[in-house]
Amino acid sequence: MSEQPVPDWTMGGEAIVYQCCGACGNLQYFRRSFCWSCGAPDPVEKFASGQGTIYATSLVCRAATAETRAHVPYNIVLVDTEEGFRMMGHGSNDLCIGDKVKARFARFVDRLIPYFEKAV
Repeated sequence: MSEQPVPDWTMGGEAIVYQCCGACGNLQYFRRSFCWSCGAPDPVEKFASGQGTIYATSLVCRAATAETRAHVPYNIVLVDTEEGFRMMGHGSNDLCIGDKVKARFARFVDRLIPYFEKAV
């Protein structure tokens, strides 16, 4: 992994970054200093398009904390990205399994997060 990671949403940037192993081609998300599949060091960081398909969705109707109460109901989604990895994010409440989506970035309890909406 490079000394200075590419800034993504986990660092407050408006991007989704994944890694590709130079040895075996494995894709992984979140960052690691090695490939979780073959153990090779320094996977290459790449930017994701933010596009994908809804794999699963779960509408949260009860706040887990006082801070999340203002956001209820909110939707947690698993997205199969166009690049080939699966990630979790938030999404509009009308999303269904199989919907094509595109990410934007939104604030949720003082953090910038990926937020998926139906692709047009």
